[in-house]
Amino acid sequence: MIRHVVAGVDGTPEGLAAAEWGAREALRRGLPLRLVHAWEVGLPEGANEAALPELMAPQLHARHVLQTALSRLGERYPQLSITAEQVCRLPVPALLAEAENADLLVIGSQGPSGLGGFVSGSVAMATVARTERPIVLVRAGETAETEHLPDRDGKPSLRTPFRDIVVAVDIDGPCDEVLDFAFHAADLRRAPLCAVHAWRVPFSHGLPDTHDRARIRTEAERELTELLDPWREKYPAVVIKENLHEGRPAHVLVPAAGGAGLLVVGRRRRHAAVGPRAGQVAHALIHNVRCPVALVPHE
Repeated sequence: MIRHVVAGVDGTPEGLAAAEWGAREALRRGLPLRLVHAWEVGLPEGANEAALPELMAPQLHARHVLQTALSRLGERYPQLSITAEQVCRLPVPALLAEAENADLLVIGSQGPSGLGGFVSGSVAMATVARTERPIVLVRAGETAETEHLPDRDGKPSLRTPFRDIVVAVDIDGPCDEVLDFAFHAADLRRAPLCAVHAWRVPFSHGLPDTHDRARIRTEAERELTELLDPWREKYPAVVIKENLHEGRPAHVLVPAAGGAGLLVVGRRRRHAAVGPRAGQVAHALIHNVRCPVALVPHE
């Protein structure tokens, strides 16, 4: 089976930004790109298209969305192999099915005040909560230049180094899948990797004094360094920055991701009776972090 990167497009600026980000990532990985647009209404079996033009509207819109994205990406990335397909299916199951055979799924992120697109329609959150594959959410305005540091005059540039890749590290649980994704992303870009860990004093300690707080932080520093040591050996070209902050993960990661090119966060697979959920931390980051956010499922 051919590996590929999948980008979901929906006709919004966010969807187009996601498709362009997916194109650049596919080039970095040496993979083809697959564009998908899901449309919900189709003609009944055996129906006459000319007699039911109103039922053709979603299909025609989907065709226009795909052709627009395909033409734009074909012009900007002529060396990339790109395919496109209309899928007559609800967006969430369509994206989940596409993600099953993809290295990576990329979709648009509308943010907290959006009026259309994936997030505002709950498509992104539902997809994030259910997918078993890594997924990247991209905001409108994300370009090839914004992945790089500004030049000496503060202007966008493609000639400057890539911005840091930031990864949220949980030293208390398994995170190999998350770290592998983050290190690979940094290695592809020759970008520094900033490993961020949010530590807190356990509630059972009551009100700790300065000595207790210093001891807990020192222990967290040691555990973080030991956790990253095998990855230093696997990716010797990646420059690693260790960054520890006291506080809740969402409160720590939002400012830590300021100026980053990509934030990588783990999402624990949950099999609760009430159904899968994205989680509070993932929800907060998707809505408050400006750079693309990669969510990597793990046990």
